[in-house]
Amino acid sequence: MNTETGKTALITGASSGIGQELAKLFAQDGYNLVLVARSDDTLNRLADVFRSNYGTQQITVIGKDLSQENSAQEVYDEVKRQGITVNYLVNDAGLSTYGKFATETDWEKETELIHLNVVTFTHLTKLFLKDMVARNEGRVLNLSSLVAVVPFPLQTVYAATKAYIYSFTLSMNNELKDTNVTMTALMPNATDTDFFNKAGAADTVITDSLQDPVMVARDGYKAFLKGESKVIPGGAKNKMYEIMGYVAPPEMTGAMMRYNNERKDSEAVKKQQKTIAWTIGVAAGVVVSVAALLAAYNNTNAIDRARYRYKAKSAGRSAKNALASVTDSLNGTYHDVKSKVEEALA
Repeated sequence: MNTETGKTALITGASSGIGQELAKLFAQDGYNLVLVARSDDTLNRLADVFRSNYGTQQITVIGKDLSQENSAQEVYDEVKRQGITVNYLVNDAGLSTYGKFATETDWEKETELIHLNVVTFTHLTKLFLKDMVARNEGRVLNLSSLVAVVPFPLQTVYAATKAYIYSFTLSMNNELKDTNVTMTALMPNATDTDFFNKAGAADTVITDSLQDPVMVARDGYKAFLKGESKVIPGGAKNKMYEIMGYVAPPEMTGAMMRYNNERKDSEAVKKQQKTIAWTIGVAAGVVVSVAALLAAYNNTNAIDRARYRYKAKSAGRSAKNALASVTDSLNGTYHDVKSKVEEALA
C-alpha cells in the first residue's frame, strides 16, 4: 500500500487495455481516482470493482468523448467543480485508423484521431500541468509507442501522433528539470488490447506477437513513480527495436514495419516472409555490434580508443552497405508484388 494515501490520479482511456491496468495499479496502492472514458457504464462497473477489491476511498467517473472539441476543458472544469486536486495525470486515451492514407482511410476518423492523440492530449496536459508547477509537485505519464521512432505504414497518422507525444515529453522534461514535476513517456511495442480491432487491423501480422498489457502497465507505472523520462517495457528485445529506429535507414525499418502491418493473407506477406526474417537478423546484428563497440570503447585507453574509432568507421560503412542491399531487396520485392497484383486486376 502506498503511503501517500489521499493523492489523486486522473487516467484517460481507463475503461480498457493499458489504461485500465494502470488504473488498477493506482487503486491497489491506495490512490483516489478520476476515471475518464466514453462509457459511463463501463467506468462505473470498474469503480465498483476497485471499491470492493481495494477499498478505494474516492472514485470520480467522467464520461467524455475526448476526440471532440473542448473536451479537455470540460474534464478540467468538472474536476475543479468537484474540488479535486489531480496529483498524477495519465494520458492513455488514443485511437488509430488502418489503411493507405491517400486512398483508403477516412478523413473524419483521422480528424478524431488527431484531436484525441494530439489536441486533447496537449490541452489536458497544459491545464493540469500548470497547477502542478504552481504547487511544485506532480507527475504526468504519456502513452507514446515504439512506433514513435520508426515509420509505421498503414497506420501513418497514428505513428505521427505518437512521435509528437514522445517529442513533447522529452522537451517538457527539459522545461521541468528545475521543478518537482516529472513527465514520462511510456513506449510499448504492440500490446494485446482492443486497439487493433477498433482500428480495423485485427488480422495483421503484428497481432501474432502482442505484449501483455499487465506487464506494460506495470513497467510504465514503476518508471512513472520514479520520475523517469521514458520507459520501454518488455526488456532487451524492445530496447533493440528502439536502437534500430535510430541507427537503421528509415527505408529498411519502414519496409519491416509495413510487413508487420500487412494483413496476414496478403500476397505481400507471403512474398516477403524470408526477406523480412533476414532483414531483422541483419538489423539485430548491427545493433549488437554497435553496443559491443561502445562498451569496449568506454573501457580502453586513448590509443585503443583511436583504433576503435577506425574500426567503428569501417563497421559503419559495411553495415550501411549491407542495409542498403536489404532495402533494395525489399523495395524490389514490393514493386514486383505490386506489378503482379495490378496485372491480375487488369
